[in-house]
Amino acid sequence: MRVPSFIESVGSAALRQGPRLLGLDQGGAEHLRRFLVPLDGDALLDKARGQTGLADFGDDRFREGLGVLLKSYDTDACLSLVGRIAAREDTLRLLETRLQLEQDRKRFQGIAKQEIRKPIFIVGLPRSGTTLLHNLLAQDPANRVPMSWEVMFPSPPPERAHYETDPRIEKAENTLRWLDRLAPKFRAIHAVGARLPQECIAITSHAFESPRFHTTHNVVSYQAWLTDRDLRAAYAFHRRMLQHLQWNCPASRWVLKSPAHLFGLDAIFKTYPDARIVQTHRDPIEVLPSTANLTAVLRRAFSNKINLEDIGIEVTQRWAEGVRRAMAVRDANMAARDRFLDIQYRELVWDPIATVRRIYARFDMEWTADLEDRMRRFLATNPQYKHGNHDYSLAQFGLVSEDIRCLFQSYCDRFVGGREPVELTKAPLLPTAK
Repeated sequence: MRVPSFIESVGSAALRQGPRLLGLDQGGAEHLRRFLVPLDGDALLDKARGQTGLADFGDDRFREGLGVLLKSYDTDACLSLVGRIAAREDTLRLLETRLQLEQDRKRFQGIAKQEIRKPIFIVGLPRSGTTLLHNLLAQDPANRVPMSWEVMFPSPPPERAHYETDPRIEKAENTLRWLDRLAPKFRAIHAVGARLPQECIAITSHAFESPRFHTTHNVVSYQAWLTDRDLRAAYAFHRRMLQHLQWNCPASRWVLKSPAHLFGLDAIFKTYPDARIVQTHRDPIEVLPSTANLTAVLRRAFSNKINLEDIGIEVTQRWAEGVRRAMAVRDANMAARDRFLDIQYRELVWDPIATVRRIYARFDMEWTADLEDRMRRFLATNPQYKHGNHDYSLAQFGLVSEDIRCLFQSYCDRFVGGREPVELTKAPLLPTAK
């Protein structure tokens, strides 16, 4: 997210209060925000062309999602002035990146010839250990993960010789610092950083087919459109991005992650026929209030109005649909069941190293003492709650455990179960902050 320089001088808090200080009512304030920061698709497309000097956006299917998203920003999201600026700058960056990626693909013919073999996708409900697993597998030099900085600024293609010193790393850090300023509680929920692995929803954002937008802003009509969308175009772009990133920086395999892949397993197998899936599982009663709180923290930074109970209903219904779709795809692809591995969150927290070794054994990946040392060092330097506690409750979001249990009953019966392993009566092995 780029932020115009005048925010630096005025400050985000002052911009939030500006309409009120001018004595404007709610309607007048909204009119002022739209006047100051218009979200017009044609104007943004023209600006992206003008700032890059390029004209080819690639596959035109992105335009439908772009139009739905911008309309939803205006009609659904109740964006503050800061929120409109953030949405506009984010959209512009995504459009500019599309132009640059298309130009790079024309300049460097080898990008299109890159093969993506047997990628591993980490999927599962939010807050079920997907990020921890992704970070642990990223410690293996044989695994290629998309780093935040290269997904934010992928053009030109990263080069191995300068991968650790690329100036885009600092550029990405400067951008991410704005998230700390606008949503200071977010880091305690989900670590962000230029050198940390990035979720695939940041990649598919460039196709304007990503749940990232609705997590950050209450774009209800956009999310409804996305829910019924055939996601093959999004995953086609996803594959093009991986080809782009690995052209000068190859590795043995890609390791990718997003809870939202629960909605896209069918499209994943159509795009990557040899994909392997690691699915994490956790009790939805623990997952949903945590997910709702993450959503509330993000939206509060960019919106003038949020409703916690609405968020609770929304995340419950959405992720119930996600696990339903994932189970349906798994049942329809029984021949591919050997390419799925199920991981329990409580077992991952109890013994992360043993859990990761299961993944390596299942998919015939080489395990070494050096790799185990790398992972243990990561765990020691990145304890749970490193950036503070994440406090939330069911009642805060109007959630009732019995209702959740009923809605997720088939999922829980199949994948979660009701008994704790005997070992978990002891303290977990995952380090915690002091």
